[in-house]
Amino acid sequence: MSPMVAPLPNLYGLDRQELAAALAPLGVAPYRVRQVHRALYRRDALAPEGWTDLPTSLRAAIAGRFRVVRPGIVGRTAASDGTVKYELGLEDGARVEAVAIPADGRMTFCISSQVGCAFGCAFCMTARLGFRRHLDTGEIVGQVAALRAETNVDQGAYNIVFMGMGEPLHNFDALERALRILGDDLGFALGPRRLTVSTVGLPDRIRALARVDPPPRLAVSLVSADPDVRASLMPVARRHSLDELAAAIRDYGADRRDRPTLEVVLLAGVNDTPEQAERLARYAAACRAKVNLIEFNPTPELPFAPASDDTIERFLGQLVRRGITATVRRSRGRDAFAACGQLAFLDAVTGAPGARGFSGPRARRGSRETPRCSDTPTAS
Repeated sequence: MSPMVAPLPNLYGLDRQELAAALAPLGVAPYRVRQVHRALYRRDALAPEGWTDLPTSLRAAIAGRFRVVRPGIVGRTAASDGTVKYELGLEDGARVEAVAIPADGRMTFCISSQVGCAFGCAFCMTARLGFRRHLDTGEIVGQVAALRAETNVDQGAYNIVFMGMGEPLHNFDALERALRILGDDLGFALGPRRLTVSTVGLPDRIRALARVDPPPRLAVSLVSADPDVRASLMPVARRHSLDELAAAIRDYGADRRDRPTLEVVLLAGVNDTPEQAERLARYAAACRAKVNLIEFNPTPELPFAPASDDTIERFLGQLVRRGITATVRRSRGRDAFAACGQLAFLDAVTGAPGARGFSGPRARRGSRETPRCSDTPTAS
């Protein structure tokens, strides 16, 4: 049996400094590094042979030493409201889902950070898949590039929300590098107000995200300001108290024009009562945060029902009367299983979950892949 040959290093997913280091053995000048960066992330040109602003010899040298690979779209499911869910294939055969949501002349891309998710939120179908692996930086950024090309959206007409499959702050290092690439003016050129990171609420990593320059918008999936209710729905709440989380959220919002957002999926008979609204109003005030109420998107396997429209309006009114800035996020893409909490390779006709992207064994409790929520991120 012949020995396995290691694949060539992938240039896609390297930021400008990393590109410079990777290309240094070829004697590449700084302005050539900028040209490569622009080809990768502004022009979405994946074949070095086509980088005609570089000398032929340099293109050949790069092609001989590196590969340039990003996720590709392998499936599409369109919803009646114009939302489209995309299935993207990764080099190892795994799959992730991302969503393009058009609204008011602007596009929002909902991007995944992991294959599956390890945090077990009871109201989210992705949690049912378990955790398979982290995405690398190129696999994160590549989703944006693939959806940008697919939708032919203008450079300044889309936002990114890290609200797809997985917990972004659990994959902190790859996320941080992706934010650098997305914000680089030679590439995607997305300002921090167009980038939102949503998290189940990991205080140490929220503080680390605040040190990213510049930090993106922050959204925290709170679900309830009642510790018992939150712990019954989100296992992470058993490790980090609401007070600990509030301190991190409050610090994140200090000296920022954009206040953090608390996201609350309203579940009928669970967290949609007047008492829950009162607790949430007090908590939002303590965090100095806004509130986004989210319609629950039901799936056959989850034992919850959405709060009624009347209940949502009553809940919203109670927050507003207490001086809380609050909005309602209406469901988008529900009939394609592309809405919040539904990303799990669900069939748009039957609603049955698939297992694509999970060719290997899932992480088991106690395995090396099971996260500890108190882990601190590695500085990069």
